[in-house]
Amino acid sequence: MITIDPGSSVAPFEQVRSQFAQQITDRTLPVGAKLPTVRALAAELKLAANTVAKAYRELEEAGLIETRGRAGTFVSAAGQQSRIVIQRAARDYASQARALGLDPEEALSIVRAALHA
Repeated sequence: MITIDPGSSVAPFEQVRSQFAQQITDRTLPVGAKLPTVRALAAELKLAANTVAKAYRELEEAGLIETRGRAGTFVSAAGQQSRIVIQRAARDYASQARALGLDPEEALSIVRAALHA
């Protein structure tokens, strides 16, 4: 599920956070999927529990996961809602770009520049 590259310049908590975020975004982890406990994942990855907890906190702040007390941590439906909102915005942008006569490659380059800003 999650792997850590000890030789990477990317902090371990960020590796955990980004891999979970990617799996949630690409739906490898569907809404409602239960995540391992902080301690279990930390032991599996040979990381400190605080490292995994930090990744989980950031995922929760982003609305991608939710903790339900003793029931555990799950992929949040709010993450799916975010996907719906951004898809709607993308459709609106595409429609407006076509209406303005922008070439599709130019429209995409504008989006890429905005994402990297």
